[in-house]
Amino acid sequence: MLSIILIYYVGKKFYDLAGQFDKNKWAYAISSIVLYYASSFILGLILGVLDIYVFEWGINWDSSIGIKIGGIAVGIIALWGFYTYLEKKWEAQKPKFKDEIDKIGEDLTNN
Repeated sequence: MLSIILIYYVGKKFYDLAGQFDKNKWAYAISSIVLYYASSFILGLILGVLDIYVFEWGINWDSSIGIKIGGIAVGIIALWGFYTYLEKKWEAQKPKFKDEIDKIGEDLTNN
């Protein structure tokens, strides 16, 4: 249940961000959800490889609440990084308009 609520709010946050900068809303909402699950999956793969081949920790993979919480944390950190990256990138691409309304009627030859 917690993951469904988290997915909704994550998707909505990226949906709103994409709408703010006139980008494809659904593509970024869905890609954020995919990023969340992919980062959690990659954490699981890394821990699995380290457990089996390197350190032999003997992790109980059937009921490990710590790994689930770690997956949520890594997913949220990945989403935060992606969100700030997109926000800064799109803000930099946003056209900057000069406030030239006060210059109406001025002589253009005296710059």
